[in-house]
Amino acid sequence: MKSRAEHSAAFFDSYVFSHSAYAYTMKKSNWKVYLVSILIPLAVGILAAIITNSSMEQFERLDKPWFAPPSWLFPIAWTILYTLMGISSAMIYLSAQSKERTEALWLYAAQLFVNFWWPLFFFMWGLRLFAFVWILLLIALVIGMITRFYRIKPVAGLLQLPYLLWLLFASALNLSIFALNG
Repeated sequence: MKSRAEHSAAFFDSYVFSHSAYAYTMKKSNWKVYLVSILIPLAVGILAAIITNSSMEQFERLDKPWFAPPSWLFPIAWTILYTLMGISSAMIYLSAQSKERTEALWLYAAQLFVNFWWPLFFFMWGLRLFAFVWILLLIALVIGMITRFYRIKPVAGLLQLPYLLWLLFASALNLSIFALNG
């Protein structure tokens, strides 16, 4: 007969390995879904970066708040965030087909669309106040997406929390740059 500690350890092991990102991502038959799911947000980010690249010199001349990170950090942070986005969207895509799954994936697509336009408003067209309102819309969409992802696969929702935190930081940075520069 197993002791209470042995039962607890067995439950913990089965829960962790069946509910971890490792368990979801390591299924060999799903690697193509994960690859495409990661490439989609990366492509959106790369396209936005290419389009706005010519306005980066002008951005460097703007007054920035004391908490603004160095410019080299942004592509690193976004690459990580887009990769996490892709992994979690693949988890949702691979989950059982349902109305909730469809709604979650539509919200994912909507936030990715809004995400694409923010750097154009902010960097390319210098519409910093509008970009701030736009990022608030993005935050609302991401909160809705996280909530729906979490209901379907908790780890998929949790993987989006760094993205939400980054957006909250970016919104403060956006508003501060608008306040300092107009």
